[in-house]
Amino acid sequence: MFKDLPIDQCDLDKYTFVDVRSPSEYREMTIPGSLNIPVFDDEERAEVGTLYKQVSKEVATDRGLEIFSGKLPRFINEFKKLEGEIVVFCWRGGMRSKAAATFLDLMGIRTSRILGGVRAYRHWVLKGLEDIDLKPASFVLNGGTGTGKTAILKKLQEEGYPVLDIEGLANHRGSIFGEIGLTANNQKTFDSLLLRELMKKQEAPFLLFEAESKRIGKVLLPDFLIQEKEEAFHIFIEMPMKERVRHILDEYRLHEHHEEFVKAFRSIKRRIHSPIANEIEAELQKGNYERILELLIEYYYDPRYLHMWNQYPEDRKTTVKVNSIEEAYQEIKKLLPEKSPLVSNH
Repeated sequence: MFKDLPIDQCDLDKYTFVDVRSPSEYREMTIPGSLNIPVFDDEERAEVGTLYKQVSKEVATDRGLEIFSGKLPRFINEFKKLEGEIVVFCWRGGMRSKAAATFLDLMGIRTSRILGGVRAYRHWVLKGLEDIDLKPASFVLNGGTGTGKTAILKKLQEEGYPVLDIEGLANHRGSIFGEIGLTANNQKTFDSLLLRELMKKQEAPFLLFEAESKRIGKVLLPDFLIQEKEEAFHIFIEMPMKERVRHILDEYRLHEHHEEFVKAFRSIKRRIHSPIANEIEAELQKGNYERILELLIEYYYDPRYLHMWNQYPEDRKTTVKVNSIEEAYQEIKKLLPEKSPLVSNH
């Protein structure tokens, strides 16, 4: 018989997690790394739910079993492809995960079930973020748009430095143009990924992340992370305009996402001095992105960068003046403490 596991006893790196909820529920929020093998698709879930609310629990259960029995062979075959110890879950640890675990057990597939389902997992994440204890001192990469802060962090992370890639967790680059070419994560997904990364780094000698505002795309950063940023040592990057523009063009591929770019620009147009905003509009008609980016950097982003620079005292900041991302990467390494053997290179 399958067993129920409390979420705090589920090793997120040990088990093979399977979300048996519908595809739309899975997309909304799940346990990071879990697979989706649904008991019901979205339409079937809606049908059973309507019967539950408008007729009775018994009628809904009977219809649910009828639907599930018809797809049972395919459902079991999907699980036979999996490796490792399987843990299934639904929303509250109710009918869907119980039915899945029961049939899998009957077919000789060893399975456990999360007690309380993904709802219990969500509560565990929120409690974990409340209780997390960030012991290491922090270093924050700061600087103007296009100075390659994210690229530098990724290079440092690959080398084994304790990096927290906040934009990667949000799947958003942080600015009003940050979702171009991406699908931003929602708050629930971000919180789950953030807690997982922070738990891995609690014993690191320090934490390195990029200066971010309170909101990134669809998500809000927790207050403790904002406080950590305010108390950290800031490394500001200065780089020539042409190199910054080149990097943005390489990363964003604006010619492929013209409409997204125009929509984002129109949302901030009123914040830009009218003659500059009108010039940008004219250049958009020509697709002259180099000039557009120069104008945005000089008149929109750099004034905000200067304001941020002035927020921090001299003893908690330094500036590296470089000509390229590679040069910035090498200079920043010189400013960081030695890596700890506890920090993995993977």
